[in-house]
Amino acid sequence: MISVDGALKAVLGAVKGTLGTEDVHILDLPGRVLAEDIYSRCDIPSFDYSAMDGYAVRSSDIKGASGDNGIRLEVAGEFRAGGDISAKVSEGRAVRIMTGAPIPQGADAVVMVENTKAAGGIVEVFEEVERGENIRLAGEDIRNGDLVLGNGIILNSAHIGILASMGLSSARVSKMPRVAILATGDEVIAIEDEINPGKVRNSNAYSLYVQVKESGGIPVNKGVARDSRESLRDALKSCLDCDIIVASGGVSMGEYDYVKDVMKELGMDEKFWKVAMRPGKPNLFGTIAGKPFFGLPGNPVSTMIGFEVFVRPAMMKMTGCRVGERKEVEALLEEDIKTKKGLRFFIRARTRWNNGGYVTKTTGPQGSGMLSSMVKANSLIIVHEDIDTVKKGSKVKVRFLG
Repeated sequence: MISVDGALKAVLGAVKGTLGTEDVHILDLPGRVLAEDIYSRCDIPSFDYSAMDGYAVRSSDIKGASGDNGIRLEVAGEFRAGGDISAKVSEGRAVRIMTGAPIPQGADAVVMVENTKAAGGIVEVFEEVERGENIRLAGEDIRNGDLVLGNGIILNSAHIGILASMGLSSARVSKMPRVAILATGDEVIAIEDEINPGKVRNSNAYSLYVQVKESGGIPVNKGVARDSRESLRDALKSCLDCDIIVASGGVSMGEYDYVKDVMKELGMDEKFWKVAMRPGKPNLFGTIAGKPFFGLPGNPVSTMIGFEVFVRPAMMKMTGCRVGERKEVEALLEEDIKTKKGLRFFIRARTRWNNGGYVTKTTGPQGSGMLSSMVKANSLIIVHEDIDTVKKGSKVKVRFLG
């Protein structure tokens, strides 16, 4: 039986890298992994502009202005974003200006409108301003030539906004791996079917489908293979058109658990079968035709934890993602936990910030078939192999989910 660390090392060692790159339209970029460094081709903003509604002035013209000492200036015109910008500011003059409008020639500051009073082409200013006050300078956000976005990040809405502001309508990203999802077992039925004793609905296919999407892959539902070598062989062969294969169920030691045998018949190079962890000890991993194969346990929680611990990191490497690691923190345990030496436990938990630090507690019963324990969880308490009891008040390592 292999350790969790040894198993993860084997998984990442078997994943050879990305599947190549492609240029994608800007609106299809969110969630994709950037495959190039992007440098700005312009200053952002490209011109000095007003940060306030008010009056563009020469700061020297209003020295000493106050509520008791208003300074009167002639209004030479009005600047608004996208409007006429021909007026200039000279000694004793001001230009009415709106937020986002370029600074008129001759002006070096903006007075907020609430500190002025205008009438009949004259504005009276009641507050002095310093040179540059209320002005956003060209290049203040980004300079021409700056590295703006780095290779390997997961693109989000802010990144899309930056690309648009630079005039880029597409970017090069890593290709998304196609992930075959196969459920196994005579007991597995469609989610629309009526439940009968001995049958279970195919929840694993749906939870895995979402986990694949959230990890930057393209899920491909390959249906359900029945507990016969022939059915499994046909179903597993159909998965070979994908880049990663994830099967749930059929990897334990039961009389009808044929997945391991059939995969070896098809040419799988087995890397490990059992992992010293709970939930999810019967975890099968190997490669077939150079593609990673993950045989996850059939219990719903074991399936999801197995994906989180092994499949997701493999997908991060395959997409070239360098920022995909989950956040891990130390948290104060709010209850006693009993585990078992020799196994690494991944315990579903609720973790929150409280009085300057993180605190955590389990989501209740931790059976591997209790999917509600995952629904309630925002994190996993990780208890290492050399520990069998963790007392209330102890510090524990917590990995956030999502």
